[in-house]
Amino acid sequence: MHRINDTLSSALSWGIKREQAFAKNWAQLVELPPVTRPKPVVWTPERIEHWKRTGEKPGPVMVWTPELTGQFLDFVKADWLYELWHSFIFLGPRRGEMAALPWTEVNTDALWLRISQQIVEVAYKLYGEAPKADSVRTLSLSLESADNLVSFRSKQERKRQEWGDAYVETGRVWTHENGEALHPDWISRRFTRLVELSGLPPVRLHDLRHLAATLSLLAGTDIKVVQEKLGHSSRQITSDTYTSVLPEMMRAEAESVMAVVPRDIPFKVRTSLVIPESAWQGDIAVFFAHGAQRSGDRWVVGVQTQPDSDLLGMITLAGRGQDDAANAAVKWIRDHCTANNLELVRVETFSDRYPEEQRAAFSLTRFTIARTESPDLDGWAPLTGPPPARARTTRRAPNGRRKSA
Repeated sequence: MHRINDTLSSALSWGIKREQAFAKNWAQLVELPPVTRPKPVVWTPERIEHWKRTGEKPGPVMVWTPELTGQFLDFVKADWLYELWHSFIFLGPRRGEMAALPWTEVNTDALWLRISQQIVEVAYKLYGEAPKADSVRTLSLSLESADNLVSFRSKQERKRQEWGDAYVETGRVWTHENGEALHPDWISRRFTRLVELSGLPPVRLHDLRHLAATLSLLAGTDIKVVQEKLGHSSRQITSDTYTSVLPEMMRAEAESVMAVVPRDIPFKVRTSLVIPESAWQGDIAVFFAHGAQRSGDRWVVGVQTQPDSDLLGMITLAGRGQDDAANAAVKWIRDHCTANNLELVRVETFSDRYPEEQRAAFSLTRFTIARTESPDLDGWAPLTGPPPARARTTRRAPNGRRKSA
């Protein structure tokens, strides 16, 4: 009703200014009840169970958790448009923007693509137009997203050779196997069908835009960056829509507080912590501290990079529950980082992943640490020429994949 009235008001205003056909804009006198934009709702286990039992969605706008998102990507790995679904999830574009995206607006070496066109569908007819000024934007690509685009271009080239003269040249990034451009409505219907086949709780294609925003916020991205990524006209729209979507966001905040102010839980080091070089990915290492209640108040906490890997270290403590075990692990890792010139970047607790009947006897904490060493003056090479054009470059590995250099 609001959209219809706005359209009528715009038309009447045009008639008054250009044709002087009307004396008054009657649409501006219409009073309509206020409308609250529905906010995204996350698919929790309880809501999934209710949906399976009744077929009812808790709300019009639903968002998958990171775990459900991973399951969907695994399911569509062999689909012709896998790279498109990956882009929707991690970049958050509108479907008309993806349907119109040309290869000339993509640079996989410099890791960016520019949204400057969109296709609008009215009664299944397509119209090309420029997005609103706030929606014209450049999106940064991760290495994985760039690799996906390179992979899709290779698939297109193979299909171009297979189809020969029958191949349709559109210059678009996302096409059918014969080169024809994708209709925005077809993209939505194809996505809906894939979700049905996967057995996952339903989300709309546009909901992936909400998912991209919430995943970015969950990863700690500044809300201003998320606003620019989505092409919102104001930061307030982004904040009002997304800041309370995923329960994990609230849990991450609580875990950050715990990491900043760890409790002083006495513990004994049974095996000193040693982080092998194989655990490092560049300057970042991620590992887990598993706590288990042995008898009474006696707890054992061991550190591993994976559940089935060797122990990197172990402590014991007298604790009243999983919180004490987690706090002792935080203190242990913090002390290790201080002694070895490392930085404790992030602490996340996952104790709720255990079955409810086992939860009181186990704890699981994930740590992300970073190297903080920098070369001294002797380690810096003199600058003898002009500065490089980019700090990040890429090179091709023998298998054709791109690597940072």
